[in-house]
Amino acid sequence: MGVGQRLAFLLLLLLLLRGLGQPAWPATVALALRWLLGDRTCIVLLGLAVLFHSWISPWMPHWVSFVSVSPLMAPLDLRENLEEVLPELQAQNIRCIYLSHTSPTPGVRALGAALDAAPSDPVPAHLRTEITRRSPALFIYTSGTTGLPKPAILTHERVVQMSKMFFLCGGTADDVAYSVLPLYHVMGLVVGVLSCLELGATCVLAPKFSASRFWDDCRQHGVTAVYYVGEVLRYLCNVPQRPEDKTHTVRMAMGNGLREEVWEAFQQRFGPIRIWEFYGSTEGNMGLVNYTGRCGAVGRTNCLLRLLFPFELVQFETETAEPLKDEQGFCIPVKPGEPGLLLTQVLGHHPFMGYRGPREQTEQKLVRDVRRSGDVYFNTGDVLALDHEGFFYFRDRLGDTFRWKGENVSTREVEGVLSLLDFLQEVNVYGVSVPGCEGKVGMAAVQLVPGQTFDGQKLYQHVRTWLPAYAVPRFVRIQDTLEITNTFKLMKSRLVREGFDVGIINDPLYILDNQAQAFQRLTADTYQAVCEGAWKL
Repeated sequence: MGVGQRLAFLLLLLLLLRGLGQPAWPATVALALRWLLGDRTCIVLLGLAVLFHSWISPWMPHWVSFVSVSPLMAPLDLRENLEEVLPELQAQNIRCIYLSHTSPTPGVRALGAALDAAPSDPVPAHLRTEITRRSPALFIYTSGTTGLPKPAILTHERVVQMSKMFFLCGGTADDVAYSVLPLYHVMGLVVGVLSCLELGATCVLAPKFSASRFWDDCRQHGVTAVYYVGEVLRYLCNVPQRPEDKTHTVRMAMGNGLREEVWEAFQQRFGPIRIWEFYGSTEGNMGLVNYTGRCGAVGRTNCLLRLLFPFELVQFETETAEPLKDEQGFCIPVKPGEPGLLLTQVLGHHPFMGYRGPREQTEQKLVRDVRRSGDVYFNTGDVLALDHEGFFYFRDRLGDTFRWKGENVSTREVEGVLSLLDFLQEVNVYGVSVPGCEGKVGMAAVQLVPGQTFDGQKLYQHVRTWLPAYAVPRFVRIQDTLEITNTFKLMKSRLVREGFDVGIINDPLYILDNQAQAFQRLTADTYQAVCEGAWKL
């Protein structure tokens, strides 16, 4: 590219950024650096920016306007919950709609019937004159894995942005996408259904997730793309192998929460399916995409993206889930490759809309004076690591991470190690309090592989070999099934509350016994000895 071409390209970029309302200097500096280094990434990013221009244009698709007047969509299985609070919702002029053709509740309409009766013309402009790109389009509740669920505000701008994801991952109008995810979840509704509507692709909705029926459904409907969150793909890998495992038309899978070991096992068993792993949160102001397909990574950054979407990985306090500050009152960055708390800067072009309700809930997620006085960042609550190539790796979520023996224990890391044992089908690791002990002790709730028995000696040798001493779980709880959220994330809160109390837990409990070099049954006497400090952990 000659000097004249570069100048013309730079001018085009500046005009585009001005039209988008973005600050021009970060992109200009980053682009100049990229040219000096001979990196053509900027050209790709400009193409993406052109594609994204429609995100913040004043025109909005008519379906987004419809959603804006229907902020609460209640599925039929939540009828009792809806009817309990319906008078209060109606008093606030909130219109409730069932995702069905009939409604069993007076005052609640049925979406199917309304769509059948609706004209095909676009929504009249006067009905949306007061709606801007920053107006609320949806209220979607957070999963509540580490606290009470809160209604996060999704603006029209954000909804339109996320509805482009299928297209950005290579989706076309000829694709058939299959989703088992609930429609009150961002991946299910926005990235799933609305992405298909935006693209003109076919969307197949399963009434519920069934690991045994998953691939049969895909073959029946000619599915080419699937959505996942949390443990979905791991559940598919746990189903007994079948000769037709690779007989399907699925070419890509999109979602988040995929563990590295499951990634490899999934592709080895079901074929070379292109995996698009995302990172983000419902309320967050930054998202990541692993666009290169690097196994285990949740995204990648470079100097241009970092200038446009500033972030920091900083040291943190596990118990409070807050970043640590230095003597000057600023956050302390971690070294390359080290896990750190992800903070994303809140800017005018990069806002944090917060939650519907008390302002305190929104303020609690903000961190001030991160790098300099007066700056504001969103606290994601997630621990990530960034390698020298710019790849992000998810390590854990604060609230799941716990501290023991002066060290931070990643539940995700321990779960990955324990899952390698052939007699364990599912593993959920968490920290529990022990009288007289500082921090929390590691405990694992496990589900055995059908037909297998618990081998305490083999488990002992395995954890002692593959885990540092502070990360070795001291207690094991065997359950018939592990409790998960509606978005296929492992539920930990009730397990943490119950701890290892033999008086209230009916499941078999085991304790690590160094003398016997095995996990032994936890008896009432041993439990009392632990609580009294007579049993050394």
